[in-house]
Amino acid sequence: MVKAADRVKNPACSSVWLEQRAPRSGGGPAGLDRERIVATAMRMLDEDGLGGLSMRKLAAELGVTAMSLYWYVDTKDDIIEYAVDWVYGEIDLGAVDAAGDWQDRVRVLALEYRRMLVRHPWMSPSAGHYLNIGPHAIAVGAKIQEAIGDTGLPMQRQPSAMSAIFQFVYGYGTIESQFGRRAAEAGMSQDDFYGESIKAYRDDPQFAETLEPIAEILDERASQGSVSVIWERDFAYALDILVAGIEVMVARERAGSA
Repeated sequence: MVKAADRVKNPACSSVWLEQRAPRSGGGPAGLDRERIVATAMRMLDEDGLGGLSMRKLAAELGVTAMSLYWYVDTKDDIIEYAVDWVYGEIDLGAVDAAGDWQDRVRVLALEYRRMLVRHPWMSPSAGHYLNIGPHAIAVGAKIQEAIGDTGLPMQRQPSAMSAIFQFVYGYGTIESQFGRRAAEAGMSQDDFYGESIKAYRDDPQFAETLEPIAEILDERASQGSVSVIWERDFAYALDILVAGIEVMVARERAGSA
């Protein structure tokens, strides 16, 4: 266990899940606990992003003084790290278990993870900044390992397979969530935002030559009529490609060891 005061000295051990927090004397403010603090912080993060959260604003939202928060957390980073693990808890692991074979379990995990990233646009940068070692994150990681372990790949190949799928999902979900955030900030639907931005540079003469090689695919996307249709279609097919790739590599490993 590390002490909260030692985090700056050893960033590799910087986590609320590793620290040894000194107990506070007396009792905390009435009606306040860590769960309520984190739940309120998550709502603020969903509405205003990471830049919109501060101890002062959070305290005002809770109707307490900023000092009251320090009965339960040491820093804003603590709150965000707790929130990160909380949203990992939104992934439906029961649905994963019910999915059956490893292919379907991977698909459910990937879809649940992507949807979680889209619901919470602040999650992508936060997951990359903090150690993901809370109980919910570990539970999700265990289900991922279990599914990939059932592929038949040897142990030394399994981390690569996990990276291929879940780093893809992380990137896809990040782009999708940030696009949604940009559209919302512009006060537009995703369809209108996408349509107007594509039209802006397709109608600009200076882009005519550079856009020529990708005009066909832009037309194909436009024919779908909805950004949400594009998100869903491309994600599902890309995931099928990755699953099929693992199946091919399993067969290759088996042939090589025969």
